[in-house]
Amino acid sequence: MPDFTPFTATHDREHQRFEVVIDGHACVADYRRKDGVVTFTHTGVPRELQGRGIAAELVRQVLAWAEAEGLRVIPACSYVQVYMRRHPQTLGLLAQRGAV
Repeated sequence: MPDFTPFTATHDREHQRFEVVIDGHACVADYRRKDGVVTFTHTGVPRELQGRGIAAELVRQVLAWAEAEGLRVIPACSYVQVYMRRHPQTLGLLAQRGAV
């Protein structure tokens, strides 16, 4: 299994998505932003890249963006929910207490 390579995701504001291409495969985190709240709807990493920590780093970056923007978070994506449970320092971003 290849080692994790650090990356910086590209923010595509028009399509409300963060994305990075690794080894020719697109990895994405989709969201919807409205009225100071960002709902993370989907995190996708192709099977060929799974197990390398890419999804975790992608979600770390999108949550850092939300915090920098002063947004509250709704983790509609199950992976974002799991990430936030595993990283309790992110729970202060939740739009609703106990949402994960």
